[in-house]
Amino acid sequence: MKTAAQQKGFTLIELLVVIGILAILFSIVLIAINPAKQFGQANDTKRRSDTLQILNTIHQYVAEHAGILPTGLGDGKTAIPVADIGNGSGMIDLCDLLTPTYISALPVDPAVSGGQTAGVAKPAGEALTKSDCDGHTYDSGYQVAVDANGRVTVSASHAVGTTPISITR
Repeated sequence: MKTAAQQKGFTLIELLVVIGILAILFSIVLIAINPAKQFGQANDTKRRSDTLQILNTIHQYVAEHAGILPTGLGDGKTAIPVADIGNGSGMIDLCDLLTPTYISALPVDPAVSGGQTAGVAKPAGEALTKSDCDGHTYDSGYQVAVDANGRVTVSASHAVGTTPISITR
């Protein structure tokens, strides 16, 4: 017969062994999942989608304007160097020309804080509407260039992966 001192339960050693095993399993799962890498890949996927969306929007503009590129992108015969899409110094302001007629909101790189609305910066990666661009400073985080053959290239400079994100058409 068991006495009161021989009650059922786990010893301290057994509990510590179980906690140790759980900690090892948790660390293996965390390494396998690698949340930082997953977020980086998700942001790069958004960047690929955004560059394609911007390029398609530029081509919609060109199709409706008899082959004329948006203001700032040149005449399509002379190469223009890579320029940021924004309305700061040396940037090309496409928001005014493309929103809302060709695109509802201009995409913004997930790593870049967008424009300013009433003096308050938009959260990183939040798309810019025409009212966000009118009279406010904005930077999309994407770049555009035109080669001597009139081919437009849109690229993302903040890509996490090893291959640059760039689409030319």
